[in-house]
Formats: sequence, structure tokens, C-alpha cells
Amino acid sequence: MPEQPVRRKRMTAERWVELLTTALDVMREEGYEAMTMDAVAVRARCSKATLYRIWRGKPQLIVAALHATRRVDTGAIDTGTLRGDLLALCGQLVADVQRDTELLTALAHAVLIDPELASAMRTSLVEPESRALDGFVERAVRRGELTARPAAVEFLPQLMFVMLMGRPLTQGAFLDMDYATRYIDLAIMPALLTSCPAVPPSSES
Repeated sequence: MPEQPVRRKRMTAERWVELLTTALDVMREEGYEAMTMDAVAVRARCSKATLYRIWRGKPQLIVAALHATRRVDTGAIDTGTLRGDLLALCGQLVADVQRDTELLTALAHAVLIDPELASAMRTSLVEPESRALDGFVERAVRRGELTARPAAVEFLPQLMFVMLMGRPLTQGAFLDMDYATRYIDLAIMPALLTSCPAVPPSSES
């Protein structure tokens, strides 16, 4: 879960979302590296002190904004089949694909040079989504769709990320459901269905 904000009693839910949305707008326009808390405060019509009372700094503000404004709810997906779960997730991604792809692109370089941002994103966004994807596979094993937990599940979060981010780079187009369906059917499902069982972690030191 993202870091819990403090001193929110006087701020309405609408104002809270407005502030976080403003932070993302400033980041899109200026880039993460050039973005400042001062710029967000000016655009959001609040004091910089207010921002720092709630978040320690820019990394925490941006991760909170990404978490609060995301429309993908991986944890709520349960269609009854592994393929159906993956396609349902793709449907959520496609709904806001241009917005989400642009945000991730804006942060792609920043996470490489800002360890605090990278850590905050892994803890608050990447790890929960990875656990939800892992849940898709665990349910498939329990249903008998998979005979065992496949080794390829280790790479499932990366494969989903590449599906979203790779198409603009290689084909100059955003993800759509036709592309996502072919990607799931021809790349992800074969990898999960044919890969050898995962090796459990060794208990030896």
C-alpha cells in the first residue's frame, strides 16, 4: 500500500483528487526531473508547506497520484479462466492506454536515476500488481488449467509491461484489444502452459 498521508481532515475528497491530478499534469508537461514541488503548489493553488506536510517529497507525491488516479483494478478480476483473467486485465489497460502509456514513459528514465522513486513505485504499485497476477496463476493451478505452477510466471509482470510499452516503440501504435488478444494467445499463454514447473526456493542457507 502507498504511504499513508497525514493531516487530511480539512481537505475534501474532490480537492484531494484535484491536487494529485495536478501533480501528474505538471509532471507530463515538465518531465519528472524538472518538476518541482513549488510548481505543483502554484498550479494546485496551495502552499508548498501543505504538500510537504502530506508527502516527504516528489517521489511520494507522484506515486500517491498514480495510485489514486489509476483505473486498473487487477485484484477485482476473476473470470473463471486464466485466459479470461488476462484478457479482462487487458480490457482495463486499453480503456486508458494513451494516458497510462504516456505516464509510464515519462517515468521510465526517472526510475533509473532516482532510487527513492523506484523504491516507492515498486512498493506501492509494482509489487501489488505482481501479486495479483500471481493470483491469476494460482487460481488456474487450483482449477486444473495448469498442472503445476509454471516457471514462466516469474516473468509474467514483465511480459504484461512489455505488451503495454513495447507496441508504441515497435509499431507506433497504442495497445488495443486485438493486439492484446493475440499477444495473450500467442506469447503469454503458451509460455505459461508449456513451461516447466517452478523450482521452489531452497531452504538451505
